[in-house]
Amino acid sequence: MPNTEIDLNPIDFITVGTVGPKGQRIFHLQAGKGAEIITLTVEKEQTWALGEAIREMIRDLDKRLPAIDMTPAIFNMELRDPVEPMFRVAQMGLGYDDDQDKIVLIAQEFLVANEDPDAEEAQPGVVRLWCSRAQMRALSEHSVATVQAGRPDPKQNGRLIYYWT
Repeated sequence: MPNTEIDLNPIDFITVGTVGPKGQRIFHLQAGKGAEIITLTVEKEQTWALGEAIREMIRDLDKRLPAIDMTPAIFNMELRDPVEPMFRVAQMGLGYDDDQDKIVLIAQEFLVANEDPDAEEAQPGVVRLWCSRAQMRALSEHSVATVQAGRPDPKQNGRLIYYWT
């Protein structure tokens, strides 16, 4: 089975958002370049971890390599229609290209193990999104805010709480 491999360099926008009511939200990572929109389904924990990892990476980059343009930028962080996920993300990674002064976010597809021994070995899809530091800084802040916008008590996480008196 051929795998999907997409490389958007550079992207025009990147965001995370949710669809559905609190307690049943589905998280999406979305980016686009021109008319091409890529939507990926991510877990809430992945969204939080991504925001924190980006924050740490940018802090380190700003210490080592001062950004050329430090002008604060305002981005539209809403999901764009259509919200049609390409795949569910298994893992994400971050990298940095000195020559472009761009951060790359790499997302790899989650594959369910195939129980058919005769089936071809499936390869996970990969999406690479090349972003400016300003775009990633905005994504980091928005990712954390999106996760925190859920239920006031995340320990409830879809569970019914019983109280005895």
